Amino acid sequence: MSMTDPVADLLTRIRNGQTAGKTSVTMASSKLKASILKVLKDEGYIAGYNVEEAAGKPQLTVDLKYFDGRPVIDRLERVSRPGLRIYKPAKDIPQVMNGLGVAIVSTSRGVMTDRKARQTGVGGEVLCIVA
Repeated sequence: MSMTDPVADLLTRIRNGQTAGKTSVTMASSKLKASILKVLKDEGYIAGYNVEEAAGKPQLTVDLKYFDGRPVIDRLERVSRPGLRIYKPAKDIPQVMNGLGVAIVSTSRGVMTDRKARQTGVGGEVLCIVA
């Protein structure tokens, strides 16, 4: 059976892994998932990630990050979904918690944070919110 929303699956696996206190979670890999994880790593929300071959298919392993025994990510929400895509121009991209959180945006110049998208003046699809 095919998956209808792989990005929501990625976010749910991270959320569930942190709730269960896991050190890492594994899932099927894609370029979009890897670019979202790159943004999360650059912003300091995850410890790291790597792509490995398992049974001839690429697998993503995400190393989760904790501080004082609590997950670093408090809120991880999908904004745009297959049934309702949310596109915003650069000036209308939402600010998460007055700049304390991050909105991840898929633009024509790649996947980036809301701050970087506003800085470069490109809009796009708001994928998710992380705080």
